[in-house]
Amino acid sequence: MNKNAFDIQKSSVTFPFGFKASGIVAGIKKSGKDLALVTSDVPAQCAAVFTTSTLPAACVLFSKKIIKNKKAQALIINSGNANACTGDQGYKDTQEMATVTAGCLGMSEDMVLVSSTGVIGVPLPMETVRSGIVKACSAIKDQGGIEAAEAIMTTDTYAKYFAVEFELDGKKARIGSMAKGSGMINPNMATMICILTTDVDIDADMLQSALNKVIPRTLNALTIDGDMSTNDAVFLLANGQCGNKQITSKDENFNKFTDALESICLEITKALAADGEGATKFVTVTINQANTQQEALKAAKEIANSMLVKTAIFGHDPNWGRVVAALGKSQAKIDPNAFKITFAGIPVADNGQAIKYDKEKMFAALKNKEIEINVSLGSGSAEATVYTCDLTYDYVKINAEYTT
Repeated sequence: MNKNAFDIQKSSVTFPFGFKASGIVAGIKKSGKDLALVTSDVPAQCAAVFTTSTLPAACVLFSKKIIKNKKAQALIINSGNANACTGDQGYKDTQEMATVTAGCLGMSEDMVLVSSTGVIGVPLPMETVRSGIVKACSAIKDQGGIEAAEAIMTTDTYAKYFAVEFELDGKKARIGSMAKGSGMINPNMATMICILTTDVDIDADMLQSALNKVIPRTLNALTIDGDMSTNDAVFLLANGQCGNKQITSKDENFNKFTDALESICLEITKALAADGEGATKFVTVTINQANTQQEALKAAKEIANSMLVKTAIFGHDPNWGRVVAALGKSQAKIDPNAFKITFAGIPVADNGQAIKYDKEKMFAALKNKEIEINVSLGSGSAEATVYTCDLTYDYVKINAEYTT
């Protein structure tokens, strides 16, 4: 299916049938909403991917256990505190968040997922969190998805939420989403916090398979600064309220669902890249003619994570030699006599050598909000695309003052 055929809507996790949400001010952060709750009217099939950090936050350890049951009905998320590197007490606090949520909603504790985001190494203010959860549970509503998206923000400059509608077995099927993340983004198996909801009836194993398939081409193809969080997580809940025949194999309906899921995950990926901390440019790096797909991805990530490339784009500097330096660092197989580079849409190297270009046109091109870097390695047929942003003064300012 042509993924461009999906009409991405500005809606949220409550767009699919049978989901409710809330986003409230609990007082965990100094200001603004900081506690979100997403619920399904019925137990939902669930899938997830998590950070591969060897120092995962308590919420990651807890939610991994819940996901093993392949069923969940609620997800409670706090912002402002990562609850990471907080020892045994941090895990107990996460467990208590699930217990309090389950009690308020009248469901089993093992049906509640937990996620946290914010400062590492600070214990959760549990008295504030407890009262906040009670408030969040009483505030859930059919159209609460936007408030929930606002409540999971940390350094994001705007809330990110999207939805898509398509047909399955003559029924309207929907996928909704919300996500947060501006910095500490260079995921592996997941990225920041992303919540996806759907009313499609699909077996849990097929749901996980669909998520695993789209992650590498979307949320894993994203980097802001090369740093991985302790709390990265993507959750996908499917409550089956659409009315389609349950998807139990990789048939046409599975492919259609997966294509729709990929389209919304790609939209989230682009929004996260464009809202990188202090970002002024949205940058797409595409590698083709690589020896392997793994080498293509590694080369693209090296360029996207290069501080020299990112600062050149911020300063409108046509110094494409920095791309060459990043390529060499990647250790990808490159034909030195055949590689090509296009920088901001302008060819600058061909057959492994520099070619003349109009510097005024290049300077003008680098002023655009969206910048593309395309490289052909001349060593194979594999390709990969990575999404990122420029590196600005504000990135340094935001991260230098994060806890102060």
